[in-house]
Amino acid sequence: MEQKVPQAATQPEAAWNDAPGLDLLYRRHAKWLAAALRRRFGRGFEAEADDIVQEAYARLAAQASVVHRPQALLMRMASNLARDVLRRRAVRGRHADDLLRGPSPASIMAGALDDLVVKETILSIPEPYRDVFVLSRFDGLTYEEIAARCGLSVKSVEWRLSKAVSHCLKRIQD
Repeated sequence: MEQKVPQAATQPEAAWNDAPGLDLLYRRHAKWLAAALRRRFGRGFEAEADDIVQEAYARLAAQASVVHRPQALLMRMASNLARDVLRRRAVRGRHADDLLRGPSPASIMAGALDDLVVKETILSIPEPYRDVFVLSRFDGLTYEEIAARCGLSVKSVEWRLSKAVSHCLKRIQD
């Protein structure tokens, strides 16, 4: 036997924002709202509909001002929440597809080519500058630590590092 689902109200409901009013509003319209969501968003949405109705009522309870058409507001809130669920579901599906397919051969080749270009660029830096560059960028040493290790002043480390970076930029731009 099919239950009768209440139709949309056209009159404002008074005092919805107190606990008994919100409870009454939930009892009156929760089934209607869930059914409307199932109709609007189709099959495969049955499980999420009840959760979205609950979330919409929770958000309505948090409203600070009196709402004259709570049923319309509930429908808008629930529709927005449902769209968010569908959007997240689509993104998760795309990510799952990407994981199942794995990286494309083109992206693997592009990554390998990028690695090769970076390696060649670093190896082309003149040796005194390259040592400072590698200690700074790959070993994570500070200018003071590099200066102490290489027997240089901090200013010399800064100067050599700037020369190494300019060399890399020039090489990459070419």
